[in-house]
Amino acid sequence: MPEFDLVIFDCDGVLIDSELISARMLVAELAKWGVNVDLPYVARHFLGRSYPVVISQIRKEFGLELPPEFEADYRARLLAAFDAELEEMPGARAVIEVLSVPFCVATSSSPPRVERALEIVGMSALFEDRVWTASEVERGKPAPDLFLHVAAKMQTAPERCLVIEDSLNGVRSGLAANMTVWQFTGGSHMQGVSFDGPDIPRPHRRFASFANFYHPAPTLQKTGT
Repeated sequence: MPEFDLVIFDCDGVLIDSELISARMLVAELAKWGVNVDLPYVARHFLGRSYPVVISQIRKEFGLELPPEFEADYRARLLAAFDAELEEMPGARAVIEVLSVPFCVATSSSPPRVERALEIVGMSALFEDRVWTASEVERGKPAPDLFLHVAAKMQTAPERCLVIEDSLNGVRSGLAANMTVWQFTGGSHMQGVSFDGPDIPRPHRRFASFANFYHPAPTLQKTGT
């Protein structure tokens, strides 16, 4: 197991159990415009990707140009759902509080969404100004741009970074950035998901509970905890 100087967490589906909420909301909003997709479709095509990429996929797949107000309506309804339902991922906070190396967030979510989500679950103070989004780079996940951007901002060599991701696109992004990638599979949206198949990226490790986070890398945990 290599030594790490930085841990980069994805947000949705890793720090917060948000992906099922987001998927349900997107399915409902698209149905209003005659686009009928199900949760598996959303997981396959949209999970881990930024809003502009999602809209591009809809345009390509369904030939539909959604109006400008769609994004604002969707985001408003989603944040309202977050206020009512969002919870932090069990065990994530306990892991973060005893990390022995610097840590940060790299997410495909918009800045307002990730800011509000972390605020709702009470994690804002854990990360402070160490949150970066896909809006800061030309290409979002699965391209490596965001993770490389974060490594540069944190002045850390990519090969010394550990990425914690849930989505396949996030795993692809971290691997493309030449970082070690652990895939977290404990979110509610990952239940029953298969990781078999030739097109499935291979992370360096998969784990389903933050209670097992430190088992292969005990030096990541502060001594005496």
